[in-house]
Amino acid sequence: MSKPSFVAGFDSTTGMLQATAACLRGEPFPAAGHPPGLKGPARATRRLPQRLRESAFLLGGAAETVSSRRAARIDPEEISEWVVEQYPKRKYPVIVIGSASGALVHLCAALGVPWLPQTFLIPVRQRVHPDDVDAAFAKGLEPGRELVANNPTLQLHHMHDANQDRIMVRALTYFRVKRRELGEAYERFLLDHLAPGGTILISECARTWDTTTVGPRHVFQHGAVGGATDAEFHYGGPRVVDYLARHDSPVRQWSGPELDGVSPEAEWGFAPALRDDIERFAGQHQFQVRRLIFDEPESISPMVADLYRWWYRQRNLPSNRLFAESFIILEPYWTLRTGSVPYWMTFNTDPSLARLAEYLANREPFDEIMLALFQNAVEMIGLPSVDDWREQVLSRARRAGWFAGLSPEHHPRDLGHLASYDDALKELPARYPLPGPLTLAELDDFLAAQGDYPEVRWERGGVAASQRATMPA
Repeated sequence: MSKPSFVAGFDSTTGMLQATAACLRGEPFPAAGHPPGLKGPARATRRLPQRLRESAFLLGGAAETVSSRRAARIDPEEISEWVVEQYPKRKYPVIVIGSASGALVHLCAALGVPWLPQTFLIPVRQRVHPDDVDAAFAKGLEPGRELVANNPTLQLHHMHDANQDRIMVRALTYFRVKRRELGEAYERFLLDHLAPGGTILISECARTWDTTTVGPRHVFQHGAVGGATDAEFHYGGPRVVDYLARHDSPVRQWSGPELDGVSPEAEWGFAPALRDDIERFAGQHQFQVRRLIFDEPESISPMVADLYRWWYRQRNLPSNRLFAESFIILEPYWTLRTGSVPYWMTFNTDPSLARLAEYLANREPFDEIMLALFQNAVEMIGLPSVDDWREQVLSRARRAGWFAGLSPEHHPRDLGHLASYDDALKELPARYPLPGPLTLAELDDFLAAQGDYPEVRWERGGVAASQRATMPA
């Protein structure tokens, strides 16, 4: 079943869903899910002038947009049917539902279980100046209201980010929809493929954002998780002034509609209405429910990296190579085949760099570190330099640290990186067969031995349990 035409292919959810499903099928996930035939043209963009590379990035996103009229007429069950068709049809002890995270992809790959997303991106065709937040808000009002009215099981988070998405928002606006109910396709998949008495693991990213209420189940979000803070988007500051001046903007601070609430962050945050429906369904069919709650999208990355290192040692494999990924630049299949330890970053920004550097400073050193950085073609607020990545990450390798298929001189506009990062993994000489999946009992053993992780909580039956507590299978 092909992807619905109104769902973005360049989004975190789509990429992470396809990467998870490919690994469960025993297949690689090349070029962030793009057709292999695009690898040559992607590499060829390195020969283009900077402005043409930016144009190529914009055209790639614009090609996936839908009209506002089409966006208002989406069928969420069409999305759900496509999601469940990605996975092998077998029984699973666990099925994960909820927020996206690249680290979650690797957790699912280790457990050999599917992930059913809550949030999807609909890229709606729309032309505004990137720094005209009020215009972006106004143009999305009517199609957003119609989408919500037509789909009572969804809530809409209309998002405009003039920092990280500065190029894309010239041609499109971001309608992120979150399901509030499982729906027919997800329920059928659970009944057919979750083992009797099995576990529904709810992935809940607790990240929120200040928003403007448009109506029931409909908010507008100015800005997004990344290098700039929530406050900088709404109230400005020296970094905003400098950024807007560098881009010859007519303004030195963003405006926008008045804030009146706090909502789950559009891309990563979990909408709790879905949890209520999951618990209803699980109670009806005698399934177990557990919750994995994390403050930031990358909060579970240290836990998952440590899990892989522990797992490799249990299997008497080397555990001395780290593969650091960002956004949709991830490859669970070749990570396992090469015995690499995955550490996922939300984006290529200062907060993600700081978290990875802190992780490396508090762990046994790795002999090798490979680094992949998502390329969004924008010199944005909070973008570390290539030298920052070398000094704070790659230099910590005991033997060698290098960029995985990235042309550093073109960063952050190296579109060829999409075609090269997975090849860099495949060039490693190490090869191991795909392992049998970890069991919940083995995950329990790891968590009991490892201790607590900041910003990560496990809950079951409404009662918080620390990672030291046993998670019954």
